[in-house]
Amino acid sequence: MEFIADYGLFLAKVITFLVAAVVLVALVRAANDKGGQKGSLKITDLTESFKHHREALEHHLYNEAELKARDKAEKKAKKAEKKAQKAAAKKDSEHNSSREPRLFVLTFKGSIDAREVEGLREEISAILAVATSDDEVLVRLESGGGMVHGYGLAASQLARIRKAGVRLTISVDKVAASGGYMMACVADKIIAAPFAIIGSIGVIAQLPNFNKLLKKNDIEFEQLTAGEFKRTLTMFGENTDKAREKFQTELEETHDLFKGFITEHRPTLNVDTVATGEHWFGNQAIDLGLIDAVSTSDEYLFEAANSERHVLAVSYHQRKNIAEKLAGASAEVADRVLLKWISRGQRPLI
Repeated sequence: MEFIADYGLFLAKVITFLVAAVVLVALVRAANDKGGQKGSLKITDLTESFKHHREALEHHLYNEAELKARDKAEKKAKKAEKKAQKAAAKKDSEHNSSREPRLFVLTFKGSIDAREVEGLREEISAILAVATSDDEVLVRLESGGGMVHGYGLAASQLARIRKAGVRLTISVDKVAASGGYMMACVADKIIAAPFAIIGSIGVIAQLPNFNKLLKKNDIEFEQLTAGEFKRTLTMFGENTDKAREKFQTELEETHDLFKGFITEHRPTLNVDTVATGEHWFGNQAIDLGLIDAVSTSDEYLFEAANSERHVLAVSYHQRKNIAEKLAGASAEVADRVLLKWISRGQRPLI
C-alpha cells in the first residue's frame, strides 16, 4: 500500500508539472501573438546618426571659437535654404517642395531559400504607404543566389517600388550573383563596389546518385509515381537518359525565363553575352552594362546625407519562437556549407 501511495504522489507531481508547462507555453504564445503582430518595424535616422558622429569628431578637432563660427555658417545656410523652398512652394502649390526628399534604406542579405523576403515584404509595404515620387529606396543587397521561386518572389517585391513610381537603387558591396542579380536588375540604378561579384546568370542542379552502392549491398529502392515526369533524376534510383534529357530541358527553360526577366528590366544589356554563368567584378561589370556605377553603399549614403536628404533605415524584425530559432540556426549551417561549395565552383539553382 505504501508503494501505491508513493507512486500516486509521484504521478500527481508529474501531472502537475506537465499542466504547469502547458499553461506556461500557452501564456508565452499568447504574449507573442498579442494584437496579431508577429514582428515590428524599426526606423533608424541615419541623417541624425551621421550628424552626431560628425559633431563628436568636431568637438575634438576644433576649438570653441571655430565651432561657433561653423554653427553660425550652418544656420545661415539653412535659413537661405528654407527661404528658397518657400519661394519654390509658392510657384508650384501642388508640389510640396518644403519637405526634403527622403532616402529609405533597406538591407537584404539573402539565404539559399531567400526566406528574408518575408521581412522585405513588410518593409516595402510600410515604405510605400508614405513614399512619394520625390523619395528613393536604396537596397543594400548581398546574395549569391538560391532557389528560383524564392528569388523570383524577392524580385517581384522590389518591382512593387518601381510600379509605385518611387525610384529604386540597388547597392552591391560584396556579391549579387545569380538570384541576387535577378533582384538587382529590377532597379532603376545598380551600383557596385570595385571588387563586388556580379553576374553568374545561369542555372545549375546537381545531386549524388547512390544506386550502384545500393545494388552492391543488395538493397532495393522503389519509387512510385503517377505521371511520367513526376520525378526525373533521383538520388537512389537508376537514372535514365530520357530522365536526364527532360531534366536538362527544364534547366534550359528556367535559364530562358531568367534571361527574359533581365532583358525586360535592362533592355540595353546584351544578355546573351553575360548569361553564360560567368561572374565579373564591379570594375568589369560596368563595361558590360551589368551595373550603372562603381561605388560603395557608404559613399552613396554619405553623399545623400550631405545633400539635405532625410536618410532613414527601415528594418522589420520578426519575433521567433524556440522552434523557429532552432530551424533558423540549422538553415544558417546549411547555407555556410553551400557557400563553401560555391567557393569551389559549385552554385545553387540560380
